Amino acid sequence: MAAKSTSKSKKKISKHDLLSFYMDHVLEHEMHPKSVYKFAKNNNFKEQDFYQFYGSINALRKDIWSQFYLNASQLLENNEEVDAYSSREKMLTFFYTLFEIFTANRSYIIYVLDEHDDKLKNLEQLKELRKHIKTFATELIEDDNDEKQNNLLKKNTKIYSEGAWIQFLFLLKFWKDDNSANFEKTDVAIEKSVNTIFDVFDNTPLDKVFDFGKFIYKEVVKA
Repeated sequence: MAAKSTSKSKKKISKHDLLSFYMDHVLEHEMHPKSVYKFAKNNNFKEQDFYQFYGSINALRKDIWSQFYLNASQLLENNEEVDAYSSREKMLTFFYTLFEIFTANRSYIIYVLDEHDDKLKNLEQLKELRKHIKTFATELIEDDNDEKQNNLLKKNTKIYSEGAWIQFLFLLKFWKDDNSANFEKTDVAIEKSVNTIFDVFDNTPLDKVFDFGKFIYKEVVKA
């Protein structure tokens, strides 16, 4: 008679499983997994299966933020009414949706954003999210520019996309520090900041836009 195996059979995993395992680990242990090997062993899957989706734990950490963005983007795409929105309205809807997703994952986000004393180090995990948000903003501005026949009225996509990222950082910090019920103050901040940014970019010379961006960035990173 063949001897019974004493080891548990390893379960097949998906990318979603990995993300859930990882976030649960961080929240339960208040630390990141030390290695892929231990992470796999603790969650009963094969280490090699991890590498089907990510080359490292750091890559997974960055992708969590990408998945937040992609979930928000998918919700917008599924809403047929959004197609008729102006760029300003699309940006408002996007930020409302994204921060609703953040709120559903608030405990994890608060932990990883406060993990290190060096705030810039905490922001390293947002690199892929930065690309997504800048691309989203660029597409909005390009759509606006296509509707304008006068080249002088067309907006600089590089400046606008960078402005959208700086605005996001401002809102992220505001949301993180928001103690209002149901984060109502964050909703107000989103509305006011999006409207202000669009008004500033529509009516302000580029050098003033740069100065405004520097100020906001300084407030977000060094505050």
